[in-house]
Amino acid sequence: MLERRLFLLVGGLVLAEVMFYAVLTPLLPYYAHHLNLSKPEAGILAAFYAFGAIVFSVPAGFLVGRVGARRTVIAGVFVLAASSLAFGFLRSVAGLDAARCLQGAGGSLLWAGGLVWLLASSPPERRGEVVGSALGMGIAGALLGPVLGAAATVTSPELIFPLIAAVIAALGAWAVAMPSPPPGRANTIGELVAAARRDSRMWAGLWFTALPSIVFGVLEVLAPLRLSALGAGAAAIAATFLVSAAIEATLSPVVGRLSDRHGPTRVARIGLGFAALATICVALPSAAFPLAVAVIAACVALGSPWVPASSLLSAGAAEFGLGQGIAFALWNLAWGAGQAVGAAGGAALAHATADAVPYVALAIACLATVFAVRIPLPERATA
Repeated sequence: MLERRLFLLVGGLVLAEVMFYAVLTPLLPYYAHHLNLSKPEAGILAAFYAFGAIVFSVPAGFLVGRVGARRTVIAGVFVLAASSLAFGFLRSVAGLDAARCLQGAGGSLLWAGGLVWLLASSPPERRGEVVGSALGMGIAGALLGPVLGAAATVTSPELIFPLIAAVIAALGAWAVAMPSPPPGRANTIGELVAAARRDSRMWAGLWFTALPSIVFGVLEVLAPLRLSALGAGAAAIAATFLVSAAIEATLSPVVGRLSDRHGPTRVARIGLGFAALATICVALPSAAFPLAVAVIAACVALGSPWVPASSLLSAGAAEFGLGQGIAFALWNLAWGAGQAVGAAGGAALAHATADAVPYVALAIACLATVFAVRIPLPERATA
């Protein structure tokens, strides 16, 4: 019973966090219009969430080892709820950027603490399935995020963002009432560096996380702006990402089971192969509907390497005695770095050339990874 309640709590937290991340997608054209944002400026606004994750992800992992998973989660709830409330009322570009950065910081604390809390009650051989199920709950937040973003364009951000903050705060109150998990091990930077130098699984896990995140960062800036230019409204843009998130959420636990059964490297490489093809297809359409279909296919394919990537990081961390908080902190770091590079760098490159340029370059990177990455070491976690 406690395990089920814990899964619902952690799932609800990551759902709320991803919901808040995804809420900006249909709002980008709204802010671009009201604040006169250029394409690179819109990319920077989207990227600041990831910037926060980059700065705070590794500290969040170490914090889990020192103060415990529950306290880390509660700290993340406070930061995310407060920044969500602020985002609803801010009307300056600098203020919105700062709020998004704090949201990324709060999300880092939630993910590192929440997943460690969840895995403390799960057997190692089901780690991929458990993480996949949690990611599925998180991806479900991407279903609600675009809907709420579209609602904010019809009503106002001042109404929608305080509602999100209230939901996050309620989940935080539930976390306070839950019993703490067993304390983890506090690690040092030196131990982390030593493990990363000796275990190729950790580098593969980082890359399998970062590369799809780069493509996602590009998609989440360029696709809404392109759909809007082709005549799609906020509701249609929200529906595009809602459908893709629904499929991702359904498939994420399945990908986790496949990763446990057949090995994470094989599953991640297959996902990247499909992602390369789908990313090329996003660059081709000149009408809103086929573009929306291509975006859905690309998002679904790009989401599949994340669960096996987390399994590789988890296995590497366990092999060298690192806490699982470190493994998920590294996963979040790679995700944040990828999102930031994709959102800001991809938008700038597209502005200087054409939208097709970053799509084609990233499709080539996905294919190169499929043929280049091999992990001969054991892939399963042993602790």
